[in-house]
Amino acid sequence: MAHNLNFNNRTGKYSFFSVQEKAWHNLGQIVQDYPTSAEAIEHAGLDYEVIKTPLYTKGSGIIETSQGIEIADSELHVPDYFANIRNDNNAVLGVVGKDYQIVQNREAFSFFDSIVGGGDGILYETAGALGNGERIFITAKLPDYIRVGSGDDVTEKYIFLTTSHDGSGSITAAFTPIRIVCQNTLNASLRNMSNVVRIRHTSGAKQRLDDAHKVMGLANKFSTELEGIFNQWAKFKVNDQEVKKLIQLALCPNKETLQHLQKGNEDEISTVFKNTVEDAFAYAMISDTQQMDTTKGTLFGAYNAVTGYYQNVRTYKDDEAKLQSIVMGGTAQLKSQKAFELCTAFATEGAEIFNLN
Repeated sequence: MAHNLNFNNRTGKYSFFSVQEKAWHNLGQIVQDYPTSAEAIEHAGLDYEVIKTPLYTKGSGIIETSQGIEIADSELHVPDYFANIRNDNNAVLGVVGKDYQIVQNREAFSFFDSIVGGGDGILYETAGALGNGERIFITAKLPDYIRVGSGDDVTEKYIFLTTSHDGSGSITAAFTPIRIVCQNTLNASLRNMSNVVRIRHTSGAKQRLDDAHKVMGLANKFSTELEGIFNQWAKFKVNDQEVKKLIQLALCPNKETLQHLQKGNEDEISTVFKNTVEDAFAYAMISDTQQMDTTKGTLFGAYNAVTGYYQNVRTYKDDEAKLQSIVMGGTAQLKSQKAFELCTAFATEGAEIFNLN
């Protein structure tokens, strides 16, 4: 599986660090103690700045003068567009417009420090750069946990941030709870509350980044509400047929397939979709993490069957694609959110939500 981690020729290291756990594809740096933001930047090879420079292109070589037409090399300035380059190796990271405002790597880390008033209690766990350094990502663990049931089913609370220097996408920060026993990312957004903050790379982006921690202060309220919901679901019993129906509806790719499911037209459903459902259902039935008191035969287990499928069963072309799918608004995140909504409805309305009868 490809990794696409940036390799820094200047230092001879991959731009990635992880605390205690094996680094991505055994690349990058493993550190034993949680670093400060300044140390994390250094460990991850993110201690470079991005410079917005004028953009030029080669002309046709034809120049009109008072003496007539001359053939010569020409360099033309491209107005209103700039190249973003790294200051340590001059690598071109992307082309941006005149309104694009750079958010330096150190400013991205300052976002986390500001959340808890100077870093007290926040733990930087991973950080790295992809490609030539045009995209960076950071995960930081927040204090406390989401606890489900009376046993060891514990979910850690993380904030994930990614930003790009190539003009693509926004600065994105997301609250991401991760269930420890199986490393499931439990994607969910509650009504009237988002777990994601997106900030555009335009004028004022720095200020909005400074203010974003106020919005992310919702993380504590969000996690408290999730803990209550997950504990309710862990007591809500479901049978195998109901689990499979929830999986089918959560993973349903389009309206046509949904109509076939509702009408019971199994022969009209694609083999690819059937196999996907079977893989997720098998995970729900036989995975060790689905045999706990909180998950076996429960609505919480049905929800985890979907998140666990994308995290632990489905294959991806590379780790960057998996990251995009699970954390950065891709398919896994969307399907997990659908599963969350279905389980919420099932807890209040019962089997009628998917016409079991």
